[in-house]
Amino acid sequence: MSTDTRHYDVIVAPVITEKATVASENNQVVFKVAPDATKPAIKAAVETLFGVKVKAVNTLVRKGKVKRFRGRIGKQNDIKKAIVTLEEGHSIDVTTGL
Repeated sequence: MSTDTRHYDVIVAPVITEKATVASENNQVVFKVAPDATKPAIKAAVETLFGVKVKAVNTLVRKGKVKRFRGRIGKQNDIKKAIVTLEEGHSIDVTTGL
């Protein structure tokens, strides 16, 4: 199976938080994705890179927060996340590298 290099540009990193760990019990995996990634592109990337069947993809954009660092105001970047629901019997272990 030839992996398209564009799939590596769509998925940036897995999200490992308490909420993502709870979601993994429901056959869901959370990824940080490119800001211009579409749901079909995310589905294709996850299916080819991890070899699993995807049931649904939900996306959200967390707007960047304004934070202070040593008295100076800075803005964090916007982050797009994808919550990928997998078919029954499929799983992804995000603790191992790709």
